[in-house]
Amino acid sequence: MKWQSCALAPIAWILASLPGCSVGAHYTRPDIPLPGQWQEGAAPGAGGNPAPVWPSADWWHGFGSAKLDELIAEAERSNDDLAGAIARVREADAQARIAGAALLPSLDLGASAERERAQVTGVGPRVFTAFGPELSASYELDFWGKNRALRDAARAAAQASRYDRQTVALTVISSVAMTYFQALELRDRIQVAQQNLENGRKILDGFKLEQTAGTATGLDVAQQETTVALLNAALPPLLQQFRQTVHALAVLVGKTPESLDVDVGTLETLSSPAVVEGLPSQLLARRPDVAEAEQQLIAANADITVARAALFPSIELTATGGYASAQLASLVSPPNRVYSIAAGLTQPIFHGGALRGQVAYSQARYTELLSTYHKTVLTAFGNVEDALVATGQTTEQQRRQRDAVATARRAYEFAQTQMSAGIVNILSVLNTENALFSAQDQLVQVNYLRLQALVDLYTALGGGWHQG
Repeated sequence: MKWQSCALAPIAWILASLPGCSVGAHYTRPDIPLPGQWQEGAAPGAGGNPAPVWPSADWWHGFGSAKLDELIAEAERSNDDLAGAIARVREADAQARIAGAALLPSLDLGASAERERAQVTGVGPRVFTAFGPELSASYELDFWGKNRALRDAARAAAQASRYDRQTVALTVISSVAMTYFQALELRDRIQVAQQNLENGRKILDGFKLEQTAGTATGLDVAQQETTVALLNAALPPLLQQFRQTVHALAVLVGKTPESLDVDVGTLETLSSPAVVEGLPSQLLARRPDVAEAEQQLIAANADITVARAALFPSIELTATGGYASAQLASLVSPPNRVYSIAAGLTQPIFHGGALRGQVAYSQARYTELLSTYHKTVLTAFGNVEDALVATGQTTEQQRRQRDAVATARRAYEFAQTQMSAGIVNILSVLNTENALFSAQDQLVQVNYLRLQALVDLYTALGGGWHQG
């Protein structure tokens, strides 16, 4: 049907001859001063430190835990928050396709058949049959850039959804690592408490024998019984926290609470990978939440163009063509061809301030998101600095706490030896015993804080993810 392409030719000619323009400003990234280096980090190459290289995307392998690797792999497959974020990406892609469709002509094909009985003067009743296939096309000239801006806004929103997915994935992975480490911490604390309880019971048995021999008093036995009772009472809360932590870990990996257990592993067996923090100037491309905030800003800038373009005239071109005939056999013959071409212009005149109100709203929305982006950038830098402080201080705290445990163990051993020799009384033994238990329990908690600081640093740095 050659006439159809001829009927649509004026549309193509007009589109080629009318250059589009935009009534909105092009987006430019806000100028935010960036620090040259981290306040808490060493200068690149200083003191034998390696040149700044960003952490890898699979940073959790650095802890050397096969169980952690397994849990994170399961979370990537089955976590519900991550599945929801992936679905939101597909939703945003679909919206982008919908928004981009306005830049192309729309084509519709229809067909009709009518049978009618009518009176014909001088002839009488006659039956008529009419067949009418029709092809119609319409297109709105995007002279002011409205449709392009709608498409750009939708594309920016789709890209923001991808960054949101990366943010969710990073949060999920970090949560799995932290919850797993917390479960190991509680297991270690339970083990320390059980070992101290067992040791306290041995000492109590010894005091009871000495009481029988007359070398220990009833007060000595009662004091040790109190220590044993306190150690025993400390276990149920730890067991409760451990089971609840394992249940939370199961939810993170998409399993029912009873289907997951953490029955092996200890914090002491985990590696403490060195984190090279990279340069501050790289952070904007390494934090998915920062990238998402910028894409939201880009979309808001495009929305201003959309709102402004609504104040100007819209031009729509339409063309229809087809055949009309009472005989199906001769339907597509040239004499039965019909077509029409039309153009329409619509200029907004009075809408009660709604259109200008939309412009004002879009501009205010952009200003709001500009503040959000600025805050997100500053927060990102603050997160890294805080995590660097925590990493350095927990490393030092861990070293000092290990010294404290060694000192408390020596004091406890001396007290036991001297009490056997009759040099000190049971009070000295009890004091050193309590100090050793407290120091051991505190060391387990410091080990956990050290791992937590490392995970926080990886998270603050964007987890090794980058825009690519």
